[in-house]
Amino acid sequence: MEKITVTALIKAEKHKVWEYYTNPDHIINWNFADPSWHCPKATNEIRIGGKYFARMEAKDGSFGFDYIAIYTELKVGSNFTYEFAGRTVNVSFIEQNEQTEVIITFDPETENSLELQRNGWQAILNNFKKYTETN
Repeated sequence: MEKITVTALIKAEKHKVWEYYTNPDHIINWNFADPSWHCPKATNEIRIGGKYFARMEAKDGSFGFDYIAIYTELKVGSNFTYEFAGRTVNVSFIEQNEQTEVIITFDPETENSLELQRNGWQAILNNFKKYTETN
């Protein structure tokens, strides 16, 4: 199946963008698609074989899930790949004139439409962009 890619150009240096994307103290502030959701807990062992964990749930408590992934490739400060639920995600950070482009490419799942998946991941990335640029 075709992979899905979402991107955002963030007005911040690559070091800050990497830090905000990988540090659990920041992840909990941006890792949700819309304001009715939140990410109350996150941990991140950013190393090959390390585990990424994020709890994502509706603020009203009606639904939630654990997002758990294992890192398979890593170039600190530049990119990483992890696997979750039999799927692969690659995240790259590319510096461009005092801005940083974040590119996320992932294997889609089969329950939801490609458009819904793309829109959901893009919404989370847009939330990350807003959080990073305003903090």
